[in-house]
Amino acid sequence: MVRVDQHVLARDGAVRRWLLEGLQADRGQIEHGPHRKHPWWQVMCLTGVDYFSTLGYQPGIAALAAGALSPLATLMLVLLTLFGALPIYRRVAEESPNGQGSIAMLEKLAPQWWGKLFVLALLGFAATDFVITMTLSAADATAHILENPFVPAAFDGQRVPVTLFLLALLGAVFLMGFSEAIGIAVVLVGAYLVLNAVVVATALVHVLEHPHVMVDWERVLTHTYSSPLAMVGLSLVVMPKLALGLSGFETGVAVMPVVQGDRARRIAGTKRLLTVAALIMSVFLILSSVVTTVLIPAKEFEAGGKASGRALAYLAHGFLGDWFGTVYDVSTIAILWFAGASAMAGLINLVPRYLPRYGMAPDWTRAVRPLVLVFSVIAFAITIIFRADVDAQGGAYATGVLVLILSAAVAVTLSAWRRGRIRAIAAFGVIAAVFAYTLVDNVIERPDGVKIASFFIVAIVVTSLISRATRSTELRVSEIHFDPLAERFVNEATGEIHLIANEPHLRDQDEYNDKRREQWLNHRLRSDEPVMFVEVTVVDASDFETELQVRGEERYGHRILRYESPTVPNSLAALLLRLRDRTGHAPHIYFHWTEGNPVTAMLRYLLFGGGDVPPLTREVLRQAEPDVTRRPHVHVG
Repeated sequence: MVRVDQHVLARDGAVRRWLLEGLQADRGQIEHGPHRKHPWWQVMCLTGVDYFSTLGYQPGIAALAAGALSPLATLMLVLLTLFGALPIYRRVAEESPNGQGSIAMLEKLAPQWWGKLFVLALLGFAATDFVITMTLSAADATAHILENPFVPAAFDGQRVPVTLFLLALLGAVFLMGFSEAIGIAVVLVGAYLVLNAVVVATALVHVLEHPHVMVDWERVLTHTYSSPLAMVGLSLVVMPKLALGLSGFETGVAVMPVVQGDRARRIAGTKRLLTVAALIMSVFLILSSVVTTVLIPAKEFEAGGKASGRALAYLAHGFLGDWFGTVYDVSTIAILWFAGASAMAGLINLVPRYLPRYGMAPDWTRAVRPLVLVFSVIAFAITIIFRADVDAQGGAYATGVLVLILSAAVAVTLSAWRRGRIRAIAAFGVIAAVFAYTLVDNVIERPDGVKIASFFIVAIVVTSLISRATRSTELRVSEIHFDPLAERFVNEATGEIHLIANEPHLRDQDEYNDKRREQWLNHRLRSDEPVMFVEVTVVDASDFETELQVRGEERYGHRILRYESPTVPNSLAALLLRLRDRTGHAPHIYFHWTEGNPVTAMLRYLLFGGGDVPPLTREVLRQAEPDVTRRPHVHVG
């Protein structure tokens, strides 16, 4: 029995080591990206697996939402892309050269706990965007698989199992290790764009050879709508449903750290890739919406129709034969599946960038594999809930995309306001208003996105706060720096150092004399023992990790160490441990008892960094230093 238990423990240990491999992530790599860089056009292909892959389902969704007005509604979307989203994200690229994006820009504008909660809410929408990218792309890849004429009839009606298999395969790739994506992305995007160009060009030739299809389409428009102005108005109304065609911009900024060059060249390269990608996508969106609207019967766009979620594939099979259509299907399936890989990569980079820095994520979230398992399970659940339906997930996807773009528009507008650029404020303010309208209209029409985002937001906030509470007694100081005077105080101290914790008030002579007298009466400190006061000022208590800048000061004959920190107990424990390592002796620190309810004191500690400081300082020391003989001493009187 003992042998079995040891075997189980050894096996569990091996599994744990495998899951947490790479847990100690390099902070510089998180902030500045991998060491290997690439030309902007190759990085554009990495963005393109998300952005360009929407051609697989966007024309069908547009036709289903706008009917005969699909080309005009798509034109409105293109104008919003080129004159709205593109200028915004070119500005975001300038202000977040390390790929932090609009979330980081807004984070700077809202400090303290409100800022953290606001970022958590945005992360909820970002998670909605990325997870739905995975599930929707996999569902559309499944549609291309099942509608292919060479696929056995036994697979009919197996949409959910096939989609789950694709998602499981995606998760397995990341569990094994996902090292170099750009080379694969270049091949997939290049092949996919070429095949789409062939399909669209062939369809356009067919339209030119059969002009009656354009006449029929024009007749439908004139009989259905009273005037061109009515067409434009209705196109603007339905345009928010087409917002999936804006999905690549946040990803385009996120991949900035991979672009070659110094800061200036990286920004210029990112602007170039955003512009080129937007232009390519705009041309394909307009042309594909025209040919699919005039050449495909409306009933085929509906659920169960042969063009549902695969309008261009329908044309590829119809005009170029099943063999070419199958090649097109394979290319589409590959890029849609890889769009899920791009989304997964975004998720496993987004969480470590924010939550651990806030102390709002368990330690294992800095490892890739546990995150892959968590997000894979969530993707499975969403696929089952939506039955792998592309159209049903469109609202949730569009909501995540629009919230991120609106946040970018607001961030850029506020940035222009801080700089006093009146024209920029007006221009970006109008763009923000348009995206706000688009978002509100989309939410009213299709509230699923808000429901899913709300689930993510609640889950992120609750787990983050629980994590913050459970990690509250960790040693959270990364570095301690002493100024010259503080350095002299420490160097001149011989033997054990005695610190008196003082909460600064008037900082006059009576305050320090009374504090010294109190500790002498309570602890019988000898007059020849080296005594220093230590004073902590709490700045932003919502921060988690910090660096201490310890300043020395002499007042009324007393030596004082002063610094700012998000929390008092953790920083005092870190200072005591550093003094022990510097002097070779365990230092002593002296407190007076804190009055009040202990539950209230704990809440004050969690929210405001103070609370019942003496026992909390000792608890941090106990966790950080298990050896009692080397642990600094905490005295309370």
